[in-house]
Amino acid sequence: MTVPPPFYYETGDIVLTEASGIRVRARDGREFLDCISGTFNLLLGHNHPEVMAAAKAQMDRLVHTGSTYLSEPVEQLGSALVGLAPPNLTRVHLRSPGGSTANEGAIRIAQHVTGKRDVITMFRSHLGQTMATIGYSGFAFHRAPFPYVMPGALHVPEPSCSRCFYGQKAEQCELPCVSRIDDFIRYASSGSVACVLIEPIFGVGGNIVPPPRYFPELKRFCEERGIVLIFDEIQTGFGRTGEMFAANYFGVSPHMMTLSKGLTGSGFPLGAILTEERLMGLPRIHHGFTGGGNAVASAAAMKTVEIVSRPGFLPHVRNVGARLRDGLARLAQFHPFIGEVRGVGLMLGLEVVGPRGEPAPAQALGLQAALLRQGLMTRVSEHGRGHVIELRPALIITEKEVDELLARFGEACHALA
Repeated sequence: MTVPPPFYYETGDIVLTEASGIRVRARDGREFLDCISGTFNLLLGHNHPEVMAAAKAQMDRLVHTGSTYLSEPVEQLGSALVGLAPPNLTRVHLRSPGGSTANEGAIRIAQHVTGKRDVITMFRSHLGQTMATIGYSGFAFHRAPFPYVMPGALHVPEPSCSRCFYGQKAEQCELPCVSRIDDFIRYASSGSVACVLIEPIFGVGGNIVPPPRYFPELKRFCEERGIVLIFDEIQTGFGRTGEMFAANYFGVSPHMMTLSKGLTGSGFPLGAILTEERLMGLPRIHHGFTGGGNAVASAAAMKTVEIVSRPGFLPHVRNVGARLRDGLARLAQFHPFIGEVRGVGLMLGLEVVGPRGEPAPAQALGLQAALLRQGLMTRVSEHGRGHVIELRPALIITEKEVDELLARFGEACHALA
């Protein structure tokens, strides 16, 4: 008699045993290319030797200290993050263990400093998995099972040019996705808006890249109304877009920025909030977690920051990202079920569509299964409910590995066709 596993949640039938770079091996001997960097967090791939060495060296000295005290890696990381960030972001909060709690902390800071309440977020945004952040995220299915969620979320249409909520054409668009936020504030909010919290590129929501004019206009909108603009750079930060931050790519500095996932390079949990000086003032007792500011995670983060900052690293990301995107676009010429291929750097998404170009979620799951049979680990947007194949390989992927990935992707498409 087979005894079922004891886990409360579904686990699947693949048990992974070892990994290096973008390659992962399962207990049954199969090898996979990890095209999603774990959970988008293994920025430098599995078991990066320099990051592992930095973490192990810190383990021999000090693993963790209470938040009353600093450790040397936390002290160094705070200075390093401020040095890398847009120049208006001069303060760093390092007491969050992950992205969800970093986003909650940024909201608390905005509410405390402004004295206002509501939080504007976008349709299709994914801002975390805590009870508060599922209330602010842009998917109803996250909230559906629970009778109470955090009040004060004001959801507005996301800036998607290919599937515009307002039916605009890109070449003639007057950005109603910004200007009509006023209508939502006037008719659907409490009238007291603290902040806008937005992913610069919508990750789980389908890899949506806003048009170039969007963020300058959104920042102007926020500043005219005394609203704090927060960038959730949890997926986009530390080189994923080919720039250090998506803020650099779009040329817009937010008033706050949240970081996690790739921050530590190889999976150690840590979150950070970067703020302007004027947003100081939230007492320390109002946002802090036992695992926040961990010394080992901070040592790993310091080594990650050093590696990503090296000459040639970000140009490499841009180069291999363009190679992967161009290769996927070529596949679309031969397979009608591939719609738009979009993204920046190594944050890419591939639409799976029906005969009239409509979203095809069931086919997307079918393609994901075919990709797995070819040894490619991918994800489907909206936690498997969407129609976009998500690709986020580690930033250390080589041109040769990109070509191998594309060859396997082509085989999967051929098998599905």
